[in-house]
Amino acid sequence: MRRSLLLPIPLLAALWTSPGLAQSKSQLGPLCTTETAPADQMIAACNKIIALKVFSGSQLATIYFWRAVGWNKKGDYTHVIADATEALRLAPAQAIYNLRGSAYYDKGEYEIAIADFNDAIKSGAPSGTLFHNRGNAYRGTGDYAKAIADYDQAIRLMPKSALSWQNRGISKEATGDLDGALGDINEAIRLDPALASPLINRSVIWRAKGHLDRAVADASEAVRLAQNPPANVMTPPGSVVIAAHVHRALAYEAKGEFDAAKADYAAALTPTASDAGSKANQATARVRLSLLSEAVVRPQPRPESTAPSSAAAAPTGQRMALVIGNGAYAHVQPLPNPPRDARAIARSLRDIGFTVTEGIDLDRAAMQAKTRDFLREATRAQVAVVFYAGHGVQIDGRNYLLPTDIAPSAGSDVVTAMVDMDQILAGLDDQVRTNILILDACRNNPFAPPETASAGPGRGLSATGLAAPSSLGAGATSGAGTLIAFATAPGKVALDGDGDNSPFSAALTRHIGTPGLEVQQMLTRVRAEVVAGTKNRQVPWSNSSLLGEVYLAAR
Repeated sequence: MRRSLLLPIPLLAALWTSPGLAQSKSQLGPLCTTETAPADQMIAACNKIIALKVFSGSQLATIYFWRAVGWNKKGDYTHVIADATEALRLAPAQAIYNLRGSAYYDKGEYEIAIADFNDAIKSGAPSGTLFHNRGNAYRGTGDYAKAIADYDQAIRLMPKSALSWQNRGISKEATGDLDGALGDINEAIRLDPALASPLINRSVIWRAKGHLDRAVADASEAVRLAQNPPANVMTPPGSVVIAAHVHRALAYEAKGEFDAAKADYAAALTPTASDAGSKANQATARVRLSLLSEAVVRPQPRPESTAPSSAAAAPTGQRMALVIGNGAYAHVQPLPNPPRDARAIARSLRDIGFTVTEGIDLDRAAMQAKTRDFLREATRAQVAVVFYAGHGVQIDGRNYLLPTDIAPSAGSDVVTAMVDMDQILAGLDDQVRTNILILDACRNNPFAPPETASAGPGRGLSATGLAAPSSLGAGATSGAGTLIAFATAPGKVALDGDGDNSPFSAALTRHIGTPGLEVQQMLTRVRAEVVAGTKNRQVPWSNSSLLGEVYLAAR
């Protein structure tokens, strides 16, 4: 997480003057209020002090604060937030706001974290630590301009803060300023050569620049340093080790050294992940390890003429696309247009220089194989596009794409018969690639009864549509950006249409090849056309963490 805590020294002074702790402070006090004490001992000692019921106000707030620090060491952010909230109720203080904001950050709840850091900045003297931490939260939301401004303030107040130099470099990298990013991260390494995280981030920059040996070397040194992290840097347990292994694995994959990559992905799965970033890192490691392991034991299928034969054969910087259209469903409502939609989109993407893997009316086995082959090959792609037309569902907050042999029935484990969109996102997640997923489908529960009748054939199994994804860019690498475009708004139905193509795919085909049209502007034109053509019955929707302008057709 690359942050630090502010310790409430005035509150500590008040605590030690309390006579109620006179008999026990030699044992309980130091264990509870010493940052270097083991987490379980801190928490147990603080519990006993709270149980004495001799403190109130700022003194009791101090104990809750330190118990929260203990929970923070364990990566238990729910308890951190609970104890920090109680401490703030008793005696609001800058350090407590900072601690709670940091816990919200580690949970991936960046907007709430920013609110706490704002309160912390307002409640005390200017602090480089607070500007640094708020910069982290702004970076989590994708607001890199505000993040860089906060890191500027942090560096002004703490010019020797290696982490602030590093994180400003990360933000510059996200905006495409690789040279500026490299300068900042080099300074971070100069200031504190014992830190692993700047080396991880420099490894990413080398990989983006195509210097794969340098990327491996930096990640290897990061792996070594991550085994013994500095005690004065508060990071979620195991997070740096996980990140170092994942980024070295990605570099090995780019080099075609798949056995080394597999070993690193496996190592990344060993620590217990507690924060949002580490969990997403491990999701990527799990998918990539599965893909590489499968490539060893299963012969590669004969590729279509439009697809590269293997990941190793895909040149770095390639623009690749996976296009699937499923309409010939055997056990649920068939859809006439998805195969035609897929063929039209595949043709449009080939026309603007994409290498396209195409699949029509795929059953589960074929759809899984086609998707996994694409994910394996896309490891060297600079831009990856996935287009899917057909039935889609949302179950328990996760989105699934339906193969043609799906046969949902109450009581069956229907999820295992589908393709999980989260797995596709995890497999594509990489800081040096732009990912664009376009789904002409509905997301709904196949067991849910229809709430309203749809106007014409729809691409869902009931009239309730998709739920929005919970987050974008909070994942492993928060990569070069991801955009997910849906044919319709959350909770609504996508129409199959009365013509040869659905309203969404027809509009997309007309605009996707427009030269010099930025992808989000392109989707705005598609949205306007679909809304007009369906008389407001269907409103396309998108969620983006893109880091800059992306052009599918050359300017």
